[in-house]
Amino acid sequence: MPQLAFANSFWESYDVLEKPVKAGVRKAMKKFQLLTVPELQADKGLHLESVQNAQDTRMRTIRINDFWRGVVLAPNDGSDVFLLVNVVRHDDAYSWAAKRLYTTNSATRALEVRNVVAIEQLTPALEKAAAAADSLLFAKYSDTVLRELGIDDQVLRAVRTIVDKVQLQAFETLLPEDQCEVLQYLAEGFSPEDVYRDVVGVRRPVDAGPDPDESLAVAIANTSSRITLVTGPEELADILEKPFAAWRVFLHPSQRRVAYRTSYGGPVQITGGPGTGKTVAALHRVKHLLTRSPDTRVLLTTYTNALAASLRENLSLLLDGDEVLLSRVDVTTVNAYAHGVVTRLDGKSPSPVNDREERQLWQRVVKQLGLPWSEQFLAQEYRNVVLTQDLRTPDAYRTALRRGRGSTLASARRDELWSSIELFESILRNQKATTHLKVCARAADLLAGSAPTHDRVVVDEAQDLHPAQWRVLRGAVAPGSDDLFITGDPHQRIYDSKVSLKSLGISVAGRTYRLRINYRSTEEILAWSTGILSPVPVDDLGGEGGDSLAGYRSLLHGRRPHTSGYGSEQAELAALVERVEGWLAQGIRPSEIGVCARFNVLLDKAYDKLAAAKVPVVRVRDNPGPAVNGVRLATMHAMKGLEFRCVAVLGVTAGTMPFAREVTPVSVDALQHDSDLLRERCLLFVACTRAREALAVSWNGAVSSFVPQLK
Repeated sequence: MPQLAFANSFWESYDVLEKPVKAGVRKAMKKFQLLTVPELQADKGLHLESVQNAQDTRMRTIRINDFWRGVVLAPNDGSDVFLLVNVVRHDDAYSWAAKRLYTTNSATRALEVRNVVAIEQLTPALEKAAAAADSLLFAKYSDTVLRELGIDDQVLRAVRTIVDKVQLQAFETLLPEDQCEVLQYLAEGFSPEDVYRDVVGVRRPVDAGPDPDESLAVAIANTSSRITLVTGPEELADILEKPFAAWRVFLHPSQRRVAYRTSYGGPVQITGGPGTGKTVAALHRVKHLLTRSPDTRVLLTTYTNALAASLRENLSLLLDGDEVLLSRVDVTTVNAYAHGVVTRLDGKSPSPVNDREERQLWQRVVKQLGLPWSEQFLAQEYRNVVLTQDLRTPDAYRTALRRGRGSTLASARRDELWSSIELFESILRNQKATTHLKVCARAADLLAGSAPTHDRVVVDEAQDLHPAQWRVLRGAVAPGSDDLFITGDPHQRIYDSKVSLKSLGISVAGRTYRLRINYRSTEEILAWSTGILSPVPVDDLGGEGGDSLAGYRSLLHGRRPHTSGYGSEQAELAALVERVEGWLAQGIRPSEIGVCARFNVLLDKAYDKLAAAKVPVVRVRDNPGPAVNGVRLATMHAMKGLEFRCVAVLGVTAGTMPFAREVTPVSVDALQHDSDLLRERCLLFVACTRAREALAVSWNGAVSSFVPQLK
């Protein structure tokens, strides 16, 4: 019987099909698997037909229904692996198939596709324009260098016409995937050596010979990042039923290199923009650590409860529910872990106040002492100086550096301010209460005098952890090989936490890796969302310098984000209902749609409007499991770590983004003001980059200055 493989281009077309067409695809694929190759050739129901004038003679189409056809690449080398590459309307299927050519990349050995007709039509005209150009984008790279990176003759001819990055971007949908990615990296200034290491080397099979094997089955096996090979009817039914979920723990080659390295000599840091697979790499690293040693205990940790729940769910999916392996992993937040340490070693459970209660305590301190600072300033000084540096005496505070704080404090003023800290902590003691960060400080002290609790620690969304939380993690595991595996993205830092890992005994020098390819969102969503952050610089994850999104790309393409303003909140909510109903009509599951806003007040109104329209809806804060049907509603903060096929971001007004109460006035602290504004930008960036295929951003009244203009 023939084996079926599915290209990423198939999933992109399949996910947006209406339900009856999807049912037709499932029926056709089920029948496909039950026939032998000769029977397949003769079957009248599937109508496996050749494509006239095809650039690739292996192109075939099969019948889905009267109006839709599947496009299939059929083997011509005696193998039995068929590659389904697209589902297209009947009248367009033959034209689409005739223009595509599938080849084996000479460097990566992967199967890749190009629109050969379009490239051939464009190249001659561009050659004339290039002859008059002052400079060409890839002029400094010889033909030999480009060929070693997998650029073939047809693409090389086109490459020699490209003037700038804008022109390269216009070519991207026509070029073969691996070759396009090589060119994108070079265009961003990366050296050929770096490109070979990060793009070619991680995909090239270890046993690759001097010449590529042109067998379709071999090329498919070498293209695991873009092709799924299905081995039986049950697997076929499962993956066609839940294609979106199937990719949550799928590992791509650039991630596999860091996740499955046998061992690291110490802490390792993985950074990358949204959708680059940092969390997936972290999950696979846990799997690697568990399977490498039967006794290893792993702490998998993150910042929020929602993220921890998502990690727990996806780890179970990755490990196929293996209870023995899962029993050796503790998946929790850093705060919950610290709380457990203090409860166990102190013999009593701490009672931390929540954020609102902590603000009220600082207000009480300001009122009682009559000091010339706001409660916001005192809270930030306590968090960003005292707790960050673990200062416990007035002498230590008097001489401490106050990096990141834009206001100067003389010794006398520091003594005055320290009195507010002493009063704040005194009130906590009298109430038999504490704060989450003080629980972490206590846990770090206790761990310093006891044995580590785990053999390995894996950290996800590390950019939001406070130094007090890092001290806990440093104490949870003994320093040494594979002790800490850290993933994060400073561009998604939505809490006021900056840290120097080196100062905390966590050195990642020589063990830092960056993931640059977004496998989740389309390039259109990514480019627009990146515009939210582009006006301002971002510090790196470890506090040792700047971080950049240079080279951060998506290989997926789709619709541009939709931005719209409305005259009233009612009109904005009515438009939301219409948009969600439109997505549902396209066959998108309710659980694959996310709706977010800055505050719960607007979300509650959205909930009521959607429910009144008979749209199933649930709140993320209620922790609905994957089986619970309903559009997901969440605040922007709660969207961290989540992803959806479609996302609607509501209420992006000048009054909410930035939100004045969250931004320190320039007159109080200019540096903190800039830091607060960046954090607000990051929050909107996070919300928008949760979208995989469709993003809609709306507001009523004046629009936020953070919103990029569509070009």
